[in-house]
Amino acid sequence: MRILHHGAVNGVTGSCHQLYMNDYNSVLIDCGLFQGSEVAGNNNKDQHAIDFNVRTVKALIITHCHIDHVGRIPYLLAAGFTGPIYATEATAALLPLVIEDALKVGVTRDKKLIQACLSLLQKQLIPVPYQKWRAIDVLKIPKEDIGEDETCYQRQKIRFCPAGHILGSAYVEIELATDKPIRRHRVVFSGDLGASYSPLLSSPRSPYRADTLIIESTYGDKRHEHRNQRSQKLQAVIEHAVSDNGVVLIPAFSIGRTQELLYEIEQFIHSAPETSLWKHIEIIVDSPMAANFTSKYRDFKALWDKEALGKLKQGRHPLNFEQLYTIDSHQDHLTVVKYLARRNKPAIVIAASGMCSGGRIVNYLTQFLPDATADVIFVGYQAQGTPGRDIQQYGPRGGYVELNGKHIHINAGIHTISGYSAHADQQDLLNFVKHMKHKPQEIRIVHGDERAKTVFAEKLGQLVPGARVVRPNK
Repeated sequence: MRILHHGAVNGVTGSCHQLYMNDYNSVLIDCGLFQGSEVAGNNNKDQHAIDFNVRTVKALIITHCHIDHVGRIPYLLAAGFTGPIYATEATAALLPLVIEDALKVGVTRDKKLIQACLSLLQKQLIPVPYQKWRAIDVLKIPKEDIGEDETCYQRQKIRFCPAGHILGSAYVEIELATDKPIRRHRVVFSGDLGASYSPLLSSPRSPYRADTLIIESTYGDKRHEHRNQRSQKLQAVIEHAVSDNGVVLIPAFSIGRTQELLYEIEQFIHSAPETSLWKHIEIIVDSPMAANFTSKYRDFKALWDKEALGKLKQGRHPLNFEQLYTIDSHQDHLTVVKYLARRNKPAIVIAASGMCSGGRIVNYLTQFLPDATADVIFVGYQAQGTPGRDIQQYGPRGGYVELNGKHIHINAGIHTISGYSAHADQQDLLNFVKHMKHKPQEIRIVHGDERAKTVFAEKLGQLVPGARVVRPNK
């Protein structure tokens, strides 16, 4: 067994890991795009490039459908990959929407090409329920390369377990055949693990065993605020921000963060007295993608946690309440930007992309960053080299950011609430390993900045003495 990493080793994007069972057979775990400064930092390679031989790849396993985990799938298909694509049932429902949007935004508007790619994807996509072992197709070693007494077949198994990151997200357990039939080698890929006590989705439970663990480290050096604290802070920041009738902008990815924010905002509105400003604030989700994903969240409400299901039983609709407005067409989007710029009434706008590197949020930022009555609230990680990181870093100093080739001066209030990250923090990550009954002999740390990986590696060395803890660069 060997593992190659084709992304997410020198940063937090481009997740793509290749697990070789033997010299002739491998599987990919995720196939995502590089983003931000990691595009240029990836040895100047094309961010879309499939720079490895796909001949041995027998299957693609998807942990979840964020673009930095699935964005290179069209290029993988174009490179000749024809094997099965395994994903949880919810991820399988979301994935075509994500890929279609990625193609439209970054590749082509040609409907025939897009449909051809989606048709291939649908043919190869295999939904798998949580907690059910699934045998990967029998892997055959060429007869000319083996002796008469050796078997030429191996059967591997995979299982998806809830990761609590976004709808359908999973960590993946892979059991490999070994020369010791009593004990199979178990490899666990964490994907992106969710933060504890997040709204809507339950926190992940640790696997019973991992012999080799590949684990993310986005917040390997940080702790999040407790949910109660972050909720109170979000409410306070919004109430202060709208006190001057200004617009509040919240950059958020269409999947996961947007739904969590709506869930929390519905709670603020529900708990507020009738005379409160909360009863009159318009909540605008300016993203047809987010609307589609929110609909899928409602379709898969069986995956919600007990708290969220309890609200449904009370007759509440935390993802579809009265003050919520969804903007669909691009023309309507432009109209809303102009409308908000003219009026003297508060509003909250949630729009993608979450790192401000594209999407409709850019038009809002261009319009409102120079406005002192406006506020921007960051509730998720901002990768180096993204406009979101620049706004976060230079905005409080009255600096500027470059958007669409223009210098935009920042007079708006800039706020960061780290507790709303959909990623596990350092303690969550350590608990994921700590609660394994049989702990890994090797831990490979990926998907994190250098400091996060270094600090997390030290903590893991203390937690699992004797384990080989590595930070791979390929």
